[in-house]
Amino acid sequence: MSSQPLWAPDGDQAAQTNLARFAAGVGIDIGADGGFQRLHRWSVDDLGGFWSAVWDFCGVVASERGSAPVVEAEHMADVRFFDGARLNFAENLLAGADDEITMVFADESGAHSETSRGELRALVSRLAGAMRAQGVGSGDRVACWMPNVPEAYAVMLAAASVGAVFSSTSPDFGTAGVLDRFGQIEPAVLIAVDGYVYGGQRFDCRNRLAEIRAGLPTVAATVVLNRLGLDENPPEGTVDFDAWLEPHPAQPIHFEQLSFDHPLYVLYSSGTTGRPKCIVHRAGGILLKHLCEHQLHCDVRPGDRVLYFTTTGWMMWNWLASALASGAAAVVWDGNPAHPSLDALFDVVDRAGVTLFGTSARYIDSLRKAEMSPRRTHGLGTLRTICSTGSPLSPDGFNYVYDQVKADVHLASISGGTDLCGCLVAGDPTNPVWSGEIQRPALGLDIEVLDADGSPLGPGQFGELVCSSPFPSQPLRFWGEGGEERYRAAYYERFGGRWHQGDYICATEHGGFVISGRSDATLNPGGVRIGTAEIYRLVDAMDEVVESVVVGQPVDGDTRVVLFVKLVEGVLLDDALEAAIRAAIRTGATPRHVPAVICAVDDIPRTRSGKTVELAVRDAVRGRPIVNIEALANPEALDHFRNRPELA
Repeated sequence: MSSQPLWAPDGDQAAQTNLARFAAGVGIDIGADGGFQRLHRWSVDDLGGFWSAVWDFCGVVASERGSAPVVEAEHMADVRFFDGARLNFAENLLAGADDEITMVFADESGAHSETSRGELRALVSRLAGAMRAQGVGSGDRVACWMPNVPEAYAVMLAAASVGAVFSSTSPDFGTAGVLDRFGQIEPAVLIAVDGYVYGGQRFDCRNRLAEIRAGLPTVAATVVLNRLGLDENPPEGTVDFDAWLEPHPAQPIHFEQLSFDHPLYVLYSSGTTGRPKCIVHRAGGILLKHLCEHQLHCDVRPGDRVLYFTTTGWMMWNWLASALASGAAAVVWDGNPAHPSLDALFDVVDRAGVTLFGTSARYIDSLRKAEMSPRRTHGLGTLRTICSTGSPLSPDGFNYVYDQVKADVHLASISGGTDLCGCLVAGDPTNPVWSGEIQRPALGLDIEVLDADGSPLGPGQFGELVCSSPFPSQPLRFWGEGGEERYRAAYYERFGGRWHQGDYICATEHGGFVISGRSDATLNPGGVRIGTAEIYRLVDAMDEVVESVVVGQPVDGDTRVVLFVKLVEGVLLDDALEAAIRAAIRTGATPRHVPAVICAVDDIPRTRSGKTVELAVRDAVRGRPIVNIEALANPEALDHFRNRPELA
């Protein structure tokens, strides 16, 4: 790691952050040496005091606060927060003046529109009226199969306002992928789209919608938003979005006052190793966790504009929606982030005045490899924060942001997951950013690094990421029969009742972390555990390589490391390039990281949120079936990994 940070706020910058004001309010000077560490220690030692302070600082709207901020229990999963509180998630997101801009929409065609809070409230009111008229009430499920457009957020807010459970996925999912998800939760209403545009191409969803409707017998109404104008009339058995709303004029919204633990969302695991898990998230927990992350870790303020590139099928969509609760506007992008050019999202940053731009490590790496320089082509004057998630951001990615995007910006590499719909480790706008490091553990979460036997590991030692304290956005359960038992087995059994979701991580001397991929994809040659991100950092930095994926292959009672590389067009994997790859890995990591076999492939499989799917590649190499192919954006890529003679 570098001996100097890439960025550090000056004293005035740090003192003006929400985090500094919050810390001062609880009697901690975060500007002093070890200030964040003291704040974090207090946040996990006094969970009730900390989450109460977050509630007050962030201005949670509730009709009742409840009797106690934390109700202890023998099992971590049974701990309850704000027992007896009554609130509504949507009411918190829609609070504020009518004339404030609360949503900005942009797409790859250059479209740009702004929606005021009053306009959004009016649409939510009409949708809530239509849902109630359809018989939708507390606990019923509303399924949304739509692109990332303002109407999808309004549907979510309307469902939350009446106490329904919202679930979404993007229209690029095929029929089986949608039914694998929505079929488990038995929705009462399906709100869909006639088609969408991606990369300049128009995609007609109507045939798939007919198949999906046929596979969801519980759906009483299918409502279609006509975005592409494919039909003057909606498909048979459906109702047009505007016609569904027509009998319901806008009026003041009645927000059902519900418990802190009332189910808000069902999110889905990626499903690359089996049928997707349906993860039920509680309304109060999501609200409080996101408020903490936005305002304290990301310094989101009233009037800010937050752009996170996402689809409705990724948890970052839910994270972006919650920005409204901090008085910020959500900047919503629909389409391919690389169309019409790779820097299209920076056009949106300038035009919309974005203050926080969120994206994936893969997108940053694509910009780097394409030698894009947004700092030379764009103004970026409003941009204070860049967030990166989805996979570990390499040191080269960190360096690229400060060299070619913006020198004076808080780069917050963050990591958590759909499992908690939030962050386990996150940013700190009051302290330096070090190349390759996630800055801090999330406030209120007691993050530890443990070895396989559950013993603590020191800085620089890789092990399992474990959270030893309960937190508000722990899921309620998995949906369906046996969901409680399956939920506990998934997250709490491995380390004696503590939260564990399979990240391979080490602490750093700066109080931060480095994540080296998923522990269930960790390589184990000769019994030595190796994180995949250590190899990607070196290989993907090579000019000849577009991207790579590495897996372990069992051979003669051991595991050998197999590296697959997608090469720049016109480049061949010859002996010289193989030798260069091995030398880069041996020099930059250790001899144990050097792959036994290197293969060139035409493409590498990814989930629909852009994550490389190591486990699916591993199963393809081993000749195992891929259980949930619908979770992949490019499943045909797996053909490049099956029955390869080099791996016989």
